[in-house]
Amino acid sequence: MTSEDQPAAPAPASTSLANRYGSQKRALTGRTKRYILVATLAVGIGFMAWVSTSNSTDSITFKDIGYSTPDATLAEIDFQVTKDPGTDARCAVKALDAKFAVVGWKVVDVGPNAADAGTDGGRTTVLRALVRTESQAVSGVVDSCWIPDAAK
Repeated sequence: MTSEDQPAAPAPASTSLANRYGSQKRALTGRTKRYILVATLAVGIGFMAWVSTSNSTDSITFKDIGYSTPDATLAEIDFQVTKDPGTDARCAVKALDAKFAVVGWKVVDVGPNAADAGTDGGRTTVLRALVRTESQAVSGVVDSCWIPDAAK
């Protein structure tokens, strides 16, 4: 068989990178870079404004300190509340059994503090809530705290 009798081999596929992966991307123009910079700065300034104003609104935090269960019908729940000294607050505390079912619930009023009390300017109050239970509690926690509506 001669080389004339053999079928022609297909032309090899172009192996250049541009044909395989596409042409190079255009670089960002100076105008586009400025727009991106301005948008990033605006988002950053907006975020900083949000952070600084969110800390100045009325806020309240709580922390469970401990609990005890003197008998099957009573749970003592110790907790602390941090808030503005002149504000009233309310906290819902609950006693739980071994299966995490609520066996006692109580809403506790937290009155205003003396502004000069404590090392934090009277912001933190330590409380003990006595909660009646319908069966033996094995845990006691604060469910939530809030600042009551002033209109009530």
